[in-house]
Amino acid sequence: MKKMILSALALLLIPFMATACGMGEQSPDGYENATVSHAHEHWQQGAASPIPFEFIDVRTVEEFKAGHIQGAHLIPVQVLADHLADVPKDKQVYVYCHSGKRSARAAKLLADKGFKNIENMVGGIEAWKSANYPVVKK
Repeated sequence: MKKMILSALALLLIPFMATACGMGEQSPDGYENATVSHAHEHWQQGAASPIPFEFIDVRTVEEFKAGHIQGAHLIPVQVLADHLADVPKDKQVYVYCHSGKRSARAAKLLADKGFKNIENMVGGIEAWKSANYPVVKK
């Protein structure tokens, strides 16, 4: 009986899990500011995460090649408006750059275009590396 109640509760919560995690500070521009530790926790869950997610690196190709979060997709902020179809609307999307400024611009653009599950990773890849989280070079 207990398992049935927990299963029913989990099914009722699924629609809420597809929205922003709700762990970060909500910006007035319609996206959340996520700490690097929160983003890393989600990243560590990988495909086992109950909330599907994607990391989008909005830096330049050269910056991306110098080191990025494994599994991240590169869409430089300069061309993001032309590649909105490449950003999933059905996943939690973490955007990051070097320090958080370009990714905040990217998060605002996405929120303005109707994306609901956007999180700006505060501090960018520099905060990620400072926390000794892994990066890959391409």
